[in-house]
Amino acid sequence: TAGLQPGELIIIAGRPGMGKTALAINVGYHAADKIRQGVAIFSLEMSKIQLGMRLLGMCAGINGSKLRTGHLSHSDWERLTEAADHLSELPIFIDDSSALSVLEIKAKCRRLRRKNDLALIIVDYLQLIQGRKSAESRQIEISEISRGLKALAKDMDVPVIAVSQLNRRVEERGNKRPMLSDLRESGAIEQDADIIMFIYRDEVYNPNTDQKNIAEITIAKHRNGDTGKFNLIYEKEFTRFRDYSLHDEFQ
Repeated sequence: TAGLQPGELIIIAGRPGMGKTALAINVGYHAADKIRQGVAIFSLEMSKIQLGMRLLGMCAGINGSKLRTGHLSHSDWERLTEAADHLSELPIFIDDSSALSVLEIKAKCRRLRRKNDLALIIVDYLQLIQGRKSAESRQIEISEISRGLKALAKDMDVPVIAVSQLNRRVEERGNKRPMLSDLRESGAIEQDADIIMFIYRDEVYNPNTDQKNIAEITIAKHRNGDTGKFNLIYEKEFTRFRDYSLHDEFQ
């Protein structure tokens, strides 16, 4: 599973529009495709159909708006059919129930594991998980959720990827690259996570940047490895990431 270890909690965080859901889904798709073991995606924001369309577009290399409108050429249809056939063979399980608690996610994963090998759990996104109604504050609620996700990873013995929002303070700075302190209600998330990964695309803030189609990935925390930065190519029209070594092909 892309070098992720069982029992780890991995946070993918970024401001809206950066591609954090897309990155999580790309990791999930490649894990299912490579090792052919179950990937459970809990999509608390996007419907199963929306997520399925994203996966189709990503897999077929077809623009999302073309898919939605149905304006497809003959070769598009061929690629789409091929992608649909391929996806139908992959053990990707999407649950789009809203306002799930960590306990409900755990129960669903247990049920899933009775029939399938489970290699990865993805939750999109952390702040939409249902916390305790009686929690004294939002901060306490989030810390219980993040602790619960780490416990889920350990109990199920698989990596758990949780997408997370960043607070708005990012927008007030000159340099809008995320920092650990930007994690919403951050203390507990920062403590519980084994890996914290930020995604930043300069073109979201600077339309004239020379960093077009580039996603800057920062590993801000890595309990058992190195921190650092690397770039990926982000093909926004297909919500797809590619290795930066292919960069020249996209110029």
